[in-house]
Amino acid sequence: MSDLESGVPPLGTRDRTTTLRSIDRTSRRALVASWLGWMFDGFETYALVLAGSAAVTDLGTSGQLERLPAYVGALVAATLLGWALGGIVAGFAADYLGRRRILMISILWYAVFTGLTAIAPDYWWLLALRFVTGMGLGAEWGSATALIGELWPDRSRGRAAAVLQSGFGVGAILAALAWFLLQPLGSAAWRYLFLIGALPALIVLYVRRTVHDPEMWTEIRERRRNAKATAAGGGQVGPADRELLRSPFTSVFSRPHLRRRALRLLLITVVSVIGLYSVSAWIPQYIGQLAKNTGLPASAWSANGGLVFNAASVPGYLLLGYLADTWGRKPTMLVYYAGSALILPIFFFAVSTPGIALVAAGVAGFFILGQFAWMPIYMPELFPTVGRATAISAVFNSARIAGSFVTLTAGLLISLLGSISTAATAIGVASYVIALGLIWFVGPETKGQPLPR
Repeated sequence: MSDLESGVPPLGTRDRTTTLRSIDRTSRRALVASWLGWMFDGFETYALVLAGSAAVTDLGTSGQLERLPAYVGALVAATLLGWALGGIVAGFAADYLGRRRILMISILWYAVFTGLTAIAPDYWWLLALRFVTGMGLGAEWGSATALIGELWPDRSRGRAAAVLQSGFGVGAILAALAWFLLQPLGSAAWRYLFLIGALPALIVLYVRRTVHDPEMWTEIRERRRNAKATAAGGGQVGPADRELLRSPFTSVFSRPHLRRRALRLLLITVVSVIGLYSVSAWIPQYIGQLAKNTGLPASAWSANGGLVFNAASVPGYLLLGYLADTWGRKPTMLVYYAGSALILPIFFFAVSTPGIALVAAGVAGFFILGQFAWMPIYMPELFPTVGRATAISAVFNSARIAGSFVTLTAGLLISLLGSISTAATAIGVASYVIALGLIWFVGPETKGQPLPR
């Protein structure tokens, strides 16, 4: 009896069906694991924003307390610099050692050092631990982004990457909730908040059991091994495989068109980071000022403003992924950057009551934070597998250096421009207008197209 007569699909059909099911299951598991890791990245990053002042107050000397904002800003800057360094190194390692292995190392790294942050004995230990923790935080993005990009189908890759990015926003919301519950515990509350950040160590067990490297990368690994063996034996290596004998960094950045593409991506990412760090700390402060002017508690309204701003990022991320798969990457980027540029003058100059300001803060978070979802969607689609994680990690994490400098100079910018409103609007709008111009030159439209091999 033939396969058709027996009701069993032909062999080729069975193979394709089995493969598709296997890819779907692997893809979902990889997304869950990566989302959990990125969610705790968001938790840990926002935990510092929430509890940084409390930590310095608890550990700092009298001289440090007199300049509290500067020392808190240094903690944020140290985290961002560590993030940049760890991310760049880990992207290179992910192309050599595999996406899965670096994902596990990065999660375990930041979980351990976040836990150690909870027992820091003084400010300088805290600063050092923040830098080292930042290395682990930055290390995860490149491996997770490459993993999802290489596993998910072309038609839904944008939505999967947007779901991954949404984990960061969810983590920020959970950090705010945890801080609200822990604050009544007193001066040690910040330690308990960072102790929660050690929980991601458990995710490593899930990754080890259920996540596998994409076939796209394992093929490159095998070709590299064979090319090395052939070269070592004195054999002739073909031009395509000879490229695999070079480092991922050299393989990508020695090609002029890829180098230009990376530089353009870096520029637009830096613009996004500067726009974010120029306004994210000032939006809650401004809402607090409006509340104070109307006789309401400034601190409570400021905290609510920060929470709304971050919470609105989650639908912002998810809608960007849907639109990117429907409209295309570049049209969606244009909408988000235009929305970011328009909302800032409205928020800072047209809004005069704290209630309406909360709504406007949500719109700002939707666009200003939501725009970051294009990065895990679009960047992997512009570089070959041999150096994909290296390239996207170098671009994404180098931009954090710009963010660290903006954080350190935020107070100076306010003093130079006269007020929070003027400084935030001028810097933010200028950043997003520049981005609107850069989108046309950053790279080709890639909606629905396979990743470059």
